[in-house]
Amino acid sequence: MNGAFVRVFIAILNKDLRAELRSRELVATMLLFALLSILAFSFALELDSGARTEAVSGVLWVTIIFGSILGLNRSMAMERENGSMDAMLLAPISRGALYLGKLFANYVFTLAVGILLLPLMTVLYNTNVFSPVIILIMFLGTLGISTTGTLLAAMTVQTRAREALLPIAMLPVVLPVLLAAVNGTTGAINNNPQQPYDLWLQILIAVDLVYLVLCYWMFSYVVEE
Repeated sequence: MNGAFVRVFIAILNKDLRAELRSRELVATMLLFALLSILAFSFALELDSGARTEAVSGVLWVTIIFGSILGLNRSMAMERENGSMDAMLLAPISRGALYLGKLFANYVFTLAVGILLLPLMTVLYNTNVFSPVIILIMFLGTLGISTTGTLLAAMTVQTRAREALLPIAMLPVVLPVLLAAVNGTTGAINNNPQQPYDLWLQILIAVDLVYLVLCYWMFSYVVEE
């Protein structure tokens, strides 16, 4: 990894972060959607406190995934509408650096929403999900979601039906991340020896690494089509 690669990566990441700091559009939209979803689930499970406790990890991760889909669609759409993506593809820069820059920008936005949801879910569901282990799972789970989501958003943004195609393409691919994150979060909450969270953490790390390598390799082929 040479100096030019690092400079391109930092420039793209800095561009997206500065644009979001000025507009506050992406994270605010994702967070509002996530909050409304969590409130809807909370009211739906109000009659059964036992089911609400058992479902807290599933509610958390499903909400994060759908919130990330909303953010990914909007992020890539803005690049296409402004012509920024075409300009970056015409520039003599590494496609890998472009992918990593977009990936980590989306990762920061998704992670910020996920971390902000933890105190709210602790209050609404009367279950402590704001713990170091769950925060670590949040870091790894949102990385896997952002890794696959960035690649698939780059594919579907070129179509007219991108709002419908991205979730259809992304949800089956991200299923291993979802299963590991949900089971790891449930194990951390219940502290059950029969469902150890450390095993799911290892699976989550392995899945993240596989997805990162594959998506990094495939991105140049996707954007050149």
